[in-house]
Amino acid sequence: MTTIDTAALGHLLNSGDAPRLIDVRTPGEYEAAHVPGSRNVPLDLLREHRDELRPHLDEQAVLICRSGQRATIAAQALTDAGLPHIRVLEGGLVAWQATGAPVETGRPRWDLERQVRLVAGSVVLVSILASVAFPAAKWFAALIGGGLVFAAVSGTCAMGMALARLPYNRGPRTDLANVLSGLTTEKRGA
Repeated sequence: MTTIDTAALGHLLNSGDAPRLIDVRTPGEYEAAHVPGSRNVPLDLLREHRDELRPHLDEQAVLICRSGQRATIAAQALTDAGLPHIRVLEGGLVAWQATGAPVETGRPRWDLERQVRLVAGSVVLVSILASVAFPAAKWFAALIGGGLVFAAVSGTCAMGMALARLPYNRGPRTDLANVLSGLTTEKRGA
């Protein structure tokens, strides 16, 4: 896996040889803001169907997420499926927006990382307050703390994956058939 910075990606998009852009965030996050011309292929769908998606991607594809972390996980999944030179946008959409590059926006939503902070913080706060009356409640706070440490070390977040499945984060319908149809149509139209 290699990275590409925002300046190099901007140059490629303005040239005649624009790469295919794959946004691996949740459909809700994608709907809120995305790089123009990118296609939404949520990380869970990509990991589960990487073999079916592989023929529709090439070495020029660039993976995008909010910060680069989920795109890196997606790149590893595609590397394991036989696409070793897939690229990841360094710093993700946050870096892209910081340069003032164009972004298509829709209905505003909270980023998945912000949702994780809200839920984790709420569970810890409620657990500590409840431990005044029920001392064993403090273990819920410890469980969340352990989960956050594991998420940081492993680069995966069970709470984030669970939150991604909520209706709030689903946004427009994104399933394998729709994704493959969009990628096939785009390839023919190119």
